[in-house]
Amino acid sequence: MSLSRPLYNMIGAYFEQLFNHPVRTKSITSCVIAASANVCSQKIAGVKRLNSDTVVAYGLFGLIFTGPLSHLFYQWLDRVTQDRRFRGILMLLGERALFAPIITALSLYFITRFEGKDHEEGVGNLNDLYKMILLNNWKFLTLPVLINLRFVPPMLRVLVANLIGFCWIVFLSAKRRKAEARRRQAEEQRNS
Repeated sequence: MSLSRPLYNMIGAYFEQLFNHPVRTKSITSCVIAASANVCSQKIAGVKRLNSDTVVAYGLFGLIFTGPLSHLFYQWLDRVTQDRRFRGILMLLGERALFAPIITALSLYFITRFEGKDHEEGVGNLNDLYKMILLNNWKFLTLPVLINLRFVPPMLRVLVANLIGFCWIVFLSAKRRKAEARRRQAEEQRNS
């Protein structure tokens, strides 16, 4: 019982912040989860030294984009599908057809830019990875998104989406790392 009290206190404090400051709380949560997922991805890949630029880039993306945009999008989605007969399906289609493509494009471009790379590399990342990442997003994340939209209370949807996103970021980080290595190798071959 003594170990559970601090956990309950922490959860209670989180819910209080979520209720009183939803955008800020969701943004900070997205930041922490995205940065943690990138660290996890790097550890799984076996890197000797963490690339702090990518950890910061993923954290910034969660803070600036994922948290606030997810909050606003889910609020909008709840509002426009409020009294609809096929609400669950409309919400799923809205999330998959609108939010997934936009957040995928934003993530591929801005994470590259937050890493300190130039506009051309950001656009190159978009061109190289967008279609494959989005198709995999639709293939692997549709069921978890459906469960989130159908069974999770609106207040907690962004948190659950971030937890789903943790696994997705591990995948996304690995794909970006491989694409960057291929690009570097191709450039070295051209320079040789």
